Amino acid sequence: MRTMIAAILLMTTSAAIADEVDDAHKLAVTGRDAYWNCLAREYPRDINKAMSDQDFASMIARVCASERQNFRVSLIDFLSQQFPNEDEGTHLATANRAIDLAQKDIVTAFARRKAAAK
Repeated sequence: MRTMIAAILLMTTSAAIADEVDDAHKLAVTGRDAYWNCLAREYPRDINKAMSDQDFASMIARVCASERQNFRVSLIDFLSQQFPNEDEGTHLATANRAIDLAQKDIVTAFARRKAAAK
């Protein structure tokens, strides 16, 4: 009987942990989408047309601060739950890399659009 109770408790705990990881994943995806949408709103502004690629990259690095931080925090939370044995610094580096790649993608699209317009 004790073994049965222990097995049920273990299964319940495992299901709860899986739900927490799933919720953290959903929050990270929502954070990513909010950050991307914010960057996408900055992309087509008329004032950007006169910017150099470097100026646009600098501007993109400064905008959407709250969305960027929300994405960073939610991604670190998800990674911490998904990979609990990894160092916190590794999760931070991964989140920062994801942010850098998002910024790089929007800057690359800007540069290509600008080059095509010439």
